[in-house]
Amino acid sequence: MYMLAINPGSTSTKISMFKDEKEVKKTVVRYDRDSFKDKKSVLEQVDTRSNDIKREVEKWGIKPDGVVGRGGLFKPLKSGTYRITERVLADIRNGKVQGEHISNIGALLAYDIAEEFGIPSFFVDPVSVDEFEELARFSGIPEIERVALQHTLNIKACIRQIAKDKKRKMEKMNLVVAHLGGGISVCPVKKGRLIDANNAIQEGPFSPERSGSLPTTAFLEMCTCGKYTKSFLLRRLVGEGGLVAYLGTNLADEVVQRIKEGDKYARKIYEAMAYQISKEIGAMATVLNGDVDYIVLTGGLAGSNLLIDWIKRRIEFIAPVIIYPGENEMLALAQGALRVLRKEEEAKEYK
Repeated sequence: MYMLAINPGSTSTKISMFKDEKEVKKTVVRYDRDSFKDKKSVLEQVDTRSNDIKREVEKWGIKPDGVVGRGGLFKPLKSGTYRITERVLADIRNGKVQGEHISNIGALLAYDIAEEFGIPSFFVDPVSVDEFEELARFSGIPEIERVALQHTLNIKACIRQIAKDKKRKMEKMNLVVAHLGGGISVCPVKKGRLIDANNAIQEGPFSPERSGSLPTTAFLEMCTCGKYTKSFLLRRLVGEGGLVAYLGTNLADEVVQRIKEGDKYARKIYEAMAYQISKEIGAMATVLNGDVDYIVLTGGLAGSNLLIDWIKRRIEFIAPVIIYPGENEMLALAQGALRVLRKEEEAKEYK
């Protein structure tokens, strides 16, 4: 079976063709920051991106049996593979999701390509998968409930991979999985379920682009002092927080190079990020009462030896640490859709 996988990012669209689990074609359509400056929302990018995808797939000369797109900030959903229906498309178009994010249009792009080829379309393990236990939902004030938003796709793929590697069932293991990328999600995994997580847009460690948790009264003062615009503050939270705010870059390799050249401030900030990641992992281990079989570090930053060494020193006493560098999101998308087409599991219905 041939499966086309689509993963839109803020300045790119990743496209891969899989023959069963083997990636046989791939490309990244890149856009500069001015490409969509006249677009008021990510929804207005769909036509441009869809046409670019069609052009690339036509070059490959392969008709897929199905197409799968990345899932976004949808309504709270169970983990699994979903057929893309008019219900989910309507919610995305009408803004009935948990915020605007580029991942939201993954389903729109997949559906559009599927209509072109007359094939089924899917999304897999979206950001809004909700497996939280009840206690995880309390924030500290009744007006705000903590919600489940995390890097579900890669985290679930890692859970399956470690079960395969260790020849154990997912339902028999407890893990702490830390997805380390532009945003950071740290999840306690109880018998295969993500029972808690820091919302990577609002909580947890600072990351290459995001501020993470902040001292609330100090941030409230920033919001009300009249010195900063709302758009500036939002950018400080997501997009221009974290490493970008401190060092002017979101590239770990650039930070490491600066450290090698003797930049002591860059070293201090990068180590502070490792410190905060380690703290979050320790906190999530308590959710599992310390009963942790493995800690898994994954995502793009898991390839940064300096960062990972700093983290490992602080967390190895909790449980053995396993590194799965990279995101493997394209394969995870394809595998989710293939499981349905092979009738290994049933597609879920978006309600």
